[in-house]
Amino acid sequence: MLYEGKAKKVFATDQPELVRVYYKDDATAFNGQKRGQIEGKGAINNQMSNLLFQYLAEHGVPTHFVEQVSERETIVRKVDILPLEVVVRNVAAGSFSKRLGVLEGTVLPRPLVEFYYKNDELGDPLLTDDQALVLGLASQEDLAELRTRALEVNRLLQERFAACGLALIDFKIEFGRLPSGEIVLADEISPDTCRLWDKDTHQKLDKDRFRQDLGGVEDAYQEVWRRMKGGLSA
Repeated sequence: MLYEGKAKKVFATDQPELVRVYYKDDATAFNGQKRGQIEGKGAINNQMSNLLFQYLAEHGVPTHFVEQVSERETIVRKVDILPLEVVVRNVAAGSFSKRLGVLEGTVLPRPLVEFYYKNDELGDPLLTDDQALVLGLASQEDLAELRTRALEVNRLLQERFAACGLALIDFKIEFGRLPSGEIVLADEISPDTCRLWDKDTHQKLDKDRFRQDLGGVEDAYQEVWRRMKGGLSA
């Protein structure tokens, strides 16, 4: 094992350019202050991420995905993860609503891209472009590429989720750099990293059910996965 994070374990393979990722059922919120288990989460997040990575790759978005080897395990290209979390918001929710006093559920006039410093000790603070540049976390060219890629991922995911009766409220993605210098989409795309509401009822079908003690967490993840399997195979 090379690394164990909040939701995954990463293992070496016999090919130095590839690693094996194992998805756990562990759940955390509020920078690790709240911890628990969501039964079956690892299997759902792994398979859903892989389906979406393949979908995005087919539409021109490069990713680290190589091959799924089991319900919970996937082979990916080894990357150096950029120390920036990229958040795209379509509808006000979560920290955005709290920070700026915007009523949750307010549709934003255009998608908003935010950068957060990937640093657990500091609580992953929100960054301006200038702060990211001064701290040496990315170049101006990197930030422009991340913003462009994030908006394209948002457009594609909105279309795919809408076909499943889901509204993509916001999401967090991460990018990594290959030895060649190319930046590719990495980490995962799942109910852990996306806010997903039923398009008609606005029922929350994501990790907010765990964060906010709403109950029915496992059922929500399973419902998203059921819809995604149907939508992606259609």
